[in-house]
Amino acid sequence: MMLLGHNLTIGYPDRVVGSQLDISLKTGEVLALLGPNGGGKTTLLKTLLGLLSPLGGQVRLGDRPLAAYTARERAQHIAYVPQAHAAVFAFSVETVVLMGRTAHGSLFGRPSAADRAIAARMLERLGIAHLADRPYTKISGGERQLTILARALAQEPRFVVLDEPTASLDFGNQGRVMREIRELGAAGHGVLFTTHDPNHALRAADRVFLLRGGTCLADGEVHSVLDRAQLEALYGTKIARIHDRDSGESAFLPG
Repeated sequence: MMLLGHNLTIGYPDRVVGSQLDISLKTGEVLALLGPNGGGKTTLLKTLLGLLSPLGGQVRLGDRPLAAYTARERAQHIAYVPQAHAAVFAFSVETVVLMGRTAHGSLFGRPSAADRAIAARMLERLGIAHLADRPYTKISGGERQLTILARALAQEPRFVVLDEPTASLDFGNQGRVMREIRELGAAGHGVLFTTHDPNHALRAADRVFLLRGGTCLADGEVHSVLDRAQLEALYGTKIARIHDRDSGESAFLPG
């Protein structure tokens, strides 16, 4: 199955953010979307999710236009992890994760034993099972981000879309989320995530899509596209690349 945006013009009724964008994501693939602030990353994500209507072009999910799916049908196929989630109601962490199961049942029905088992498995998977009974309003921003990721996985979607999933996480939990993204791709999910750190793309992605000023600068296999020249053009600053002789791995640093 494929999530596809063809010849997209994205933005708002009073403002075009990007145009002539072609982007695709298939199941079993991890795609990293990189670009500077204000470049259109979040607007593109929301268009691919159906939260914003394209100003031009079309988004397709499988063999149908995304607009032909109901909101529940979209939720059964695509899960969204936003960049930030404000804590308003003091639901327990387990209850927040169980909300992901409403894509497969009644919004007002009681969770089944199977729903609770799936929620428990996702909490354990992300290392936050000990928070299950804690109020969502009383945990840290990083713990809330992991909770929202657990809620998305509880939807059992084919595609997972994450907007800067490591932005509020400490160094250790950043690694946990990057490992989870790789594992989701290996398990057959299509994963699209935005990041400001090209090293996250090097570690977790199969492909990268570079977006600046609403224009695609490059789209392709991660190790072919990510080089110093491309990143300098993307971010408008000097970039240094360092290599580890023992592992053969490399990383990018702002110059």
